[in-house]
Amino acid sequence: MPAQEGSGHAAPAQQDGSGYAAAFEPAMRLALAEAAAATAAGGDGADVPVGAVVLDASGKPVGAAHNRREATGDPTAHAEMEAIRQAAQAVGSRRLDGCTIVVTLEPCTMCAGAVVLARLARLVYGAADPKGGAAGSLWDVLRDRRLGHTPEVIGGVLGGECGSMLRDFFAARRAAGH
Repeated sequence: MPAQEGSGHAAPAQQDGSGYAAAFEPAMRLALAEAAAATAAGGDGADVPVGAVVLDASGKPVGAAHNRREATGDPTAHAEMEAIRQAAQAVGSRRLDGCTIVVTLEPCTMCAGAVVLARLARLVYGAADPKGGAAGSLWDVLRDRRLGHTPEVIGGVLGGECGSMLRDFFAARRAAGH
């Protein structure tokens, strides 16, 4: 059930105990590897460890990226945006019909909007983002039927691992005085 606009309460992300969600674990592991690459610069140049992979309808990766906001100075260089751009170039179309995006952190409003505009069939995410998530935690952009495209949403895939990576990153930054 979609969240009501302005209600502040969103429907929980779909989680499937039958193994359907577990089928996305290999792709989430690829996204986790991308997320780890985001911190490669270290120190002040490290990006928040978020990774994303776009799969075509057959499950083949056609885009993979990590956050690059610090590296590029581009506030829109979120993992999802970068992976969607790569996928659109790989398939030769802005419409990614039948494709799935797998991301380690629930998307923000910008990235959720890009998922809708790219016409991705499905979003799979790991860790929920109660402070800024737009796939059901804070907002529910992806299930807002007024937007004309409503992708399937699956949350919590390897959520513990995805959340741990983020918590460890921010704990290290706090310990370093950042």
